[in-house]
Amino acid sequence: MSKLTIERVTKVFGKNTSQALKMVGSGKSKEDILKETQATVGVYDVSFSVEEGEIFVVMGLSGSGKSTLIRLLNRLIQPTTGNIFIDGENITKMNKKGLQKVRREKMSMVFQNFALFPHRTILKNAEYGLEVRGISKEERRLKAEKALQNAGLLSYKDQYPSQLSGGMQQRVGLARALANNTEIILMDEAFSALDPLIRKEMQDELLELQASLKKTIVFITHDLNEALRIGDRIVIMKDGKIMQIGTGEEILTNPANEYVRTFLEDVDRSKVITAEHAMIRPVTIQVDHEGPKVALQRMREEKVSVLLTLDRARKYIGYITANDALRLSQAGEKSIQSIIRTDMPTVEPSTVIQDVLPVISDSPTPIAVVDEGKLRGVLIRGVVLEALASEKNGGESHE
Repeated sequence: MSKLTIERVTKVFGKNTSQALKMVGSGKSKEDILKETQATVGVYDVSFSVEEGEIFVVMGLSGSGKSTLIRLLNRLIQPTTGNIFIDGENITKMNKKGLQKVRREKMSMVFQNFALFPHRTILKNAEYGLEVRGISKEERRLKAEKALQNAGLLSYKDQYPSQLSGGMQQRVGLARALANNTEIILMDEAFSALDPLIRKEMQDELLELQASLKKTIVFITHDLNEALRIGDRIVIMKDGKIMQIGTGEEILTNPANEYVRTFLEDVDRSKVITAEHAMIRPVTIQVDHEGPKVALQRMREEKVSVLLTLDRARKYIGYITANDALRLSQAGEKSIQSIIRTDMPTVEPSTVIQDVLPVISDSPTPIAVVDEGKLRGVLIRGVVLEALASEKNGGESHE
């Protein structure tokens, strides 16, 4: 079961909601609807699910509906239509008491403007959610200190927010959410007010914490590079509607429409495209029963000068060259065991091309793509560069 499920949620602000819904359903723009009905469409017919332990990024420009959506998720605003489920429980039907329990025990929020209490110490700020829940003084101190330690802030616990930098204040906001130990964390443009270097540090810190804590995180951002860097999956929104949902690589390689394609123009694809996407079919030979004559014949057929070698279980061993195979064939040898080379670099299928480029530029051989010992494919310099160029042009072929 998904941790968080949104089913056909729509939010219209203002009066004349019925008329506004009819107009948006017929394809009218937000501007036309506002002009005619004085109603604003925040989000329209939005459906998706978020899995437990996932970082789900909601991406969009100003006016896309992303901030409205996050306020719908914690019921700060009530949807006009649709349902929102947490662990299968419909929070749109909850009374005030049930909703308060969900907010205190299942869901925390990290804001863009830090939202720290200036008169409270860092420790007291981190304790706040636990204090509201009625946790004992000693228990909340211990939990808050642990969260601050995880965020590298324990030595600052007796200081006040005004004594910390913006990046450190945002760390406190994150520590407060973690101290509350809720299963879901909503992060609304949490890093957008930070300087670029501090922002990257916070992204790294979030990913490190997530690796150990496995929270379910819904992260709102207008920065596509940030979305691609931290998101397990991304939803791109425009005018309150979902344009596309997928992994960063899925969106980059198969943009759903012209809006998404335009949105992706300035993205550094080498940071997202993986070896699995850029690799080609390897030409192989089995060392147990195929010899140098077979190797030479296969090289001629495939127009290659290198074969990757596999054992009987199709595990990757290394590679042989045409010159070595020719020498063995002329000597009447039947086995290629003696000419197997093992200096070909290897990467995993999930390795991003940014990490492959320095290796492949210096390597005299291709790169083997290996997953748990099994050969999945091979990376060749020209094909890797072509893959990057192709994706930059919207996935068009350059044959």
